[in-house]
Amino acid sequence: MSILKKLFTAVRGGAREAGEAIVDANGIRIFEQEIADAQNALHRAKKSLTEVMAKEMQTKRKISAVDASIAEHEAYAGQALEKGNEALALEIAEKIGDFEAEKVENEQVLAGFSNHIVALKQQVKDAEKSIKENQRQLTMVKTTESVQQATMAVNSTLNTNSSSMTSARQSLERIKQRQQDRSDQLGAAKQLESDVNGDDLKAKMAEAGIGDTSPKSADILARIKAKQNG
Repeated sequence: MSILKKLFTAVRGGAREAGEAIVDANGIRIFEQEIADAQNALHRAKKSLTEVMAKEMQTKRKISAVDASIAEHEAYAGQALEKGNEALALEIAEKIGDFEAEKVENEQVLAGFSNHIVALKQQVKDAEKSIKENQRQLTMVKTTESVQQATMAVNSTLNTNSSSMTSARQSLERIKQRQQDRSDQLGAAKQLESDVNGDDLKAKMAEAGIGDTSPKSADILARIKAKQNG
């Protein structure tokens, strides 16, 4: 029994860890949804507040109407007394009493609405402040998360591709060496062609003034000058 209990505890512990892992992995998304839920609740609270404020306005109008009725009937009672009709004046006074009782009742209702409105306005104000603070924190958290993910991605890429980059540099060096080898081969081929055709020997003889019987321009010009002077 003790073993089964421990196994059950282990399973519950594993489920808790898995749940925490899911929450951690989706923390920003959950926080965003919580803010959205709070905004929806605030919207409903504001709607309720406007409804209560409308009831308050209606109650104030009722009280004003009752006050007008009281004033009106007080005038009627005065007229009845002026005419000596005290019975009618008493009946009117009873009606005025009904109006005053109605006024007291409406004033109690109005006080309830007013107190409720004050409390609701404060709650709305606090909720708005809290939502704005959470939105600010969300922006900071998302920015930090993006920067950290980018940094981790760069580090991961560099670590993963370090061998590839080394291999790429080695390939580049091999290409450069191959190009140099090809350039040397072309130079050697050109030198060999010159040796076979005797170009190199001709160049050396011409430089020494040997074998080149074609007149130079300077010599031709000197000869022409000599003829003119002769």
